Amino acid sequence: MFTKKIILRKIKQILLHFIFWSGVLLFFTNFFGFDSDDFNYVLSFSLFLIPITIATTYVSIYKLIPEYLIQKRYIFFGLYSVYTLIISAYLIIISVFFGLIYLSNFKYSDMPLISKNIFFIMIAVYLVTIIVSAFKLLKLNLKTAEKTKTLETKILETQLKLKEQELNYLKMQIHPHFLFNTLNTMYGFALKKADETPEMILKLSNLLDYLLYQVDKPFVLLTEEINHIKDYITLEKMRFNDTLNISFKTDNISDTTKIAPMLLLPFIENSFKHGSLKNGVLDIQIDLTCTDSEIHLFVKNTSSKTNKTTEGIGLINMQKRLDLLYKEQYILNINNTKDTFEVTLKLNRL
Repeated sequence: MFTKKIILRKIKQILLHFIFWSGVLLFFTNFFGFDSDDFNYVLSFSLFLIPITIATTYVSIYKLIPEYLIQKRYIFFGLYSVYTLIISAYLIIISVFFGLIYLSNFKYSDMPLISKNIFFIMIAVYLVTIIVSAFKLLKLNLKTAEKTKTLETKILETQLKLKEQELNYLKMQIHPHFLFNTLNTMYGFALKKADETPEMILKLSNLLDYLLYQVDKPFVLLTEEINHIKDYITLEKMRFNDTLNISFKTDNISDTTKIAPMLLLPFIENSFKHGSLKNGVLDIQIDLTCTDSEIHLFVKNTSSKTNKTTEGIGLINMQKRLDLLYKEQYILNINNTKDTFEVTLKLNRL
């Protein structure tokens, strides 16, 4: 089947070339037959020129253009083009003598007007060569552009897949980290057989639902993220009891604003995990506000220099997620002082 297709394609190609050169022959007979009634002379002269035109044209489109011009080997292209021009011009001159000697029996006056003018003969031959060469060059350029576009598409698809894989990897790192802290809290309450345990399980259930079924979405409503931040804070309040002083304020939150899921929650989690008690209390301040164009998150917690907050896996991975999801559309500032740790995040609204 494969061989048959090749044979059919070659036959089609040969047939198209035959039709084209038949058209060129028709053009030559009309061109050189201008103001002449000697059809036999004109046809014979045109038939003599056809092989010269074919050779010149094929050298141009199958050798000079693809092997030298397209490959940007301009010196060789110019050199071999001159060679081709000289040889073809020599053959054209021979065609004049062919017409004079064999077709008109040395009677110069009997030769058709155009066929005895070398300038017009060259125009006819090189016009065909130039037109075909221009078409070939256009075809090669279109083919090259198509290949380039296909290659760029493949590169883009590969980059997107790599980004998606990296994003999934980061999510996988964040999720176990988050669950580990929450389950540790529940474990402590279960040991104490605390009455708050059922409520903790309910809150954790809501978080798991968000974690397992919503986090794979590209974006969720900001209000959903806020609700799960509140659930998380409630769980942490149960764990810290009287040793936690937390403030969570929201302002100008739109019901239509969207955000990447699990984007803000790890910053809040980080403040609990790496925060340090001062005078027996962990102070955390969380402010979340929206403007017409941005989402602002500010998180501040008591800390100490000996606590390597900036090395937390949550913050490192969240910065990578921001680079993937909000490239050049966010500002993240981290300020670690002697007594406090602050995170300021500004996101462009979607």
